[in-house]
Amino acid sequence: MNNKIYNMKSKSLIIISGPSGVGKDSVINRIQSIDSKISLAVSVTTRKMRLGEKDGVNYHFLSRENFEKKIANSEFLEYAEYCGNYYGTLKKPVEKAVKSGRKIMLKIDIQGAEKIRKIYSDCLSVFILPPSIEDLKERIISRNLDSEHDLNLRLERAMTEIKSACDYDFVVENDIIDVCARKILDKIYE
Repeated sequence: MNNKIYNMKSKSLIIISGPSGVGKDSVINRIQSIDSKISLAVSVTTRKMRLGEKDGVNYHFLSRENFEKKIANSEFLEYAEYCGNYYGTLKKPVEKAVKSGRKIMLKIDIQGAEKIRKIYSDCLSVFILPPSIEDLKERIISRNLDSEHDLNLRLERAMTEIKSACDYDFVVENDIIDVCARKILDKIYE
């Protein structure tokens, strides 16, 4: 394996996007295990916590009412509604990280990425692709988290999102998690 030492002269804000089921969390976890100086901005959501998730680690879980209060108070860099739930990125932790020069990843959808790129024009935007659509479908089904209706919505949305990959600075396939993570790290530090 490549044990490259990464220099600090690089982008401090990294957007990670890709369709549901592509393995964004696995790639992000691998990146962080290789380079502990890169943190992840924990998103906020109104969806119910899944088995094994922890508040403040996987997401900050809020009621719809509390989320909407934060919208009204302009506390989000970006937010969107997906499958009946809100998802968003709080301003303060991101601004603090960027000002201090720390590297921070944002795991966000294509709508959020577009908003962030307008605010932080010098960020690095990365889109993760599945090896194939069939592989993506199998990954989503194997998670066994969605109804048939939600599964179809996710797959439909995935096709739309994949068409947006060309809007990103860097597109990488997640066939092997370690390889994908190292390609992203190479791009961050180039």
